[in-house]
Amino acid sequence: MKSSNALIYRGLRIIFKPLFYILFRPVIVGRENIPKSGGAVIAGNHKHALDPIFVDICTKRIVCTLAKKELHDGKFGFLFRGAGTIPVDLHSAHNPAALEAAVIALKEGSLVNVSPEAKRNYTDQLLLPFKYGAAVMSHRTGVPVIPYAITGNYRPFGERVKITIGEPVFPNGRETREINRELYNKTAELLRKSMPREELERKKFTTFEEWSNRDEKTS
Repeated sequence: MKSSNALIYRGLRIIFKPLFYILFRPVIVGRENIPKSGGAVIAGNHKHALDPIFVDICTKRIVCTLAKKELHDGKFGFLFRGAGTIPVDLHSAHNPAALEAAVIALKEGSLVNVSPEAKRNYTDQLLLPFKYGAAVMSHRTGVPVIPYAITGNYRPFGERVKITIGEPVFPNGRETREINRELYNKTAELLRKSMPREELERKKFTTFEEWSNRDEKTS
């Protein structure tokens, strides 16, 4: 990340971190699983637009976040561009420019945050199917993927939101499908352990293979 972007990023963190703590009283479990140095992909479920801020406050390091292109082009786009987020066109089947920018950041030793579900999950599914971006980044660079699960609701002064960060998924020369499967399963496991029982009982779980079979039938 450019020094100017890093300066803006740290300035925004000074503002948003204490505000986030006041409003949502976050609980962070497994913070130690985020490496203190070196490149890593951070990836998990997507509940809310504030998820990237939650991930950011889990570490003192700078996190490069993949954000939808509309945020870069919107009213507050200068903040996203200034903080060094990587724009992604969610309406496109492929985003080579975003992938290349993320790979470069990882090779430079940065943390990159990705939402494999590619959109907020408002369904009764525990997880939506995972896109392959995080797995491809890990495969191409050899860095681990750090899974996480966010539970709770972002209601100011309401119940506390919680993030549980799991142990790394290492590529170990495997194909992207295998990396993505392990990431999906580990994220699901973290959600099962951290989600309130009443909410978990209302959720359906579709396996990685079932999602894959659906994609093959519709392609």
